[in-house]
Amino acid sequence: MYSITVTHEFCAAHTLSIAGAQEPLHGHNFVTKATIAGDTLDADGLLCDFHTVHAVLVEICEPFTNRNFNEVPPFDATNPSAELIARHIADELAGRLDEALAPNARVQSVSITEAPGCVAVYSR
Repeated sequence: MYSITVTHEFCAAHTLSIAGAQEPLHGHNFVTKATIAGDTLDADGLLCDFHTVHAVLVEICEPFTNRNFNEVPPFDATNPSAELIARHIADELAGRLDEALAPNARVQSVSITEAPGCVAVYSR
């Protein structure tokens, strides 16, 4: 199995409801890592183009960049936890890339780092 990982960093804020209590609004420099995996390489010896994945990742994160997650769909209606942010980005990335990557590769996982040592991962 081969895999590539593409990283994108963006700033955003959120407030979370934890055990019924609302945290104060706070911001992070979120680091997003998207991993694409597959069993075979193309004729050029590539799983896929890093630049293509990065461009789509940036596009998905753009609505949240320098914004409050709680004010941007779908997080205006759900708790914007790192876990749910990772799942949202993974699902969006798969929706935009999996068909183009098939049959050689697919979106495998997305991780979100809120702060050093605080990482959430969603695997597909």
